[in-house]
Amino acid sequence: MNKLAVIGAGNMGRAIVGGVINSGLISAENVIVSDPFEYCLECVEKDYKTETTTDSKEAVKSADAIIFAVKPNVIGKVLSDVKDVISEDKIIISIAAATSIDAISEHIGFGNKIVRVMPNTPALVGEAMSALSPNENITDKDLQYVLGIFNSFGKAEVVSESLMDSVVGVSGSSPAYVFMFIEAMADAAVLTGMPRAQAYKFAAQSVYGAAKMVLETGKHPAELKDMVCSPGGTTISAVEALESCGFRNAVIQGQLACVEKSIDMAKK
Repeated sequence: MNKLAVIGAGNMGRAIVGGVINSGLISAENVIVSDPFEYCLECVEKDYKTETTTDSKEAVKSADAIIFAVKPNVIGKVLSDVKDVISEDKIIISIAAATSIDAISEHIGFGNKIVRVMPNTPALVGEAMSALSPNENITDKDLQYVLGIFNSFGKAEVVSESLMDSVVGVSGSSPAYVFMFIEAMADAAVLTGMPRAQAYKFAAQSVYGAAKMVLETGKHPAELKDMVCSPGGTTISAVEALESCGFRNAVIQGQLACVEKSIDMAKK
């Protein structure tokens, strides 16, 4: 692949550009970014020294792979605007939520190479979790290229498109749940005397460290929880209180609501 175009210079678009350039996967001169807003492009130019344009057609025409980093309510119009310059050898990558591969194909044609991707906002700090679903026109080489892009700013795995709504619940939207958890932990620490800034740091680092233990030890989360719970101790008392308030069920119900909304959005 010689050139990558990123259509959309919002937070996620800029995170993708930063990931591929900072990792050395693609050089800045081989990335072109398009956005209708000049101020967004100025930020990209300043931070990454890429080529930029307000003309999406020009960006698509010059690229071998195109990432559409736009919202689901505009993806159809953006695709329709550039479909005349999308040839079947280009790889089309969409991160628009609740937008199926078939929906994308209806705008640009069913002979195109398409990968549907759901990243999440930790991409902004190089720690995204991204799910990729390719269509039948994507070769193994194409797929490895796209995986490389999304692994450059976090972790990425291939999933069946039928699981994309589940992905939205467990990773796409889940940073919000975690932020709420951190905020609640910090509030409790403040209530018991800790300064606010320090409380956020203690809570956030504890969540970060716990997540790293799950990823790096390979142990079941329940086993790791049991390692912290001494008989008659403080942790098991906290666990009992959380369970009496329906902690796990609240998380499950919230995530299911997220998935149901994702399914509903895809129908519109």
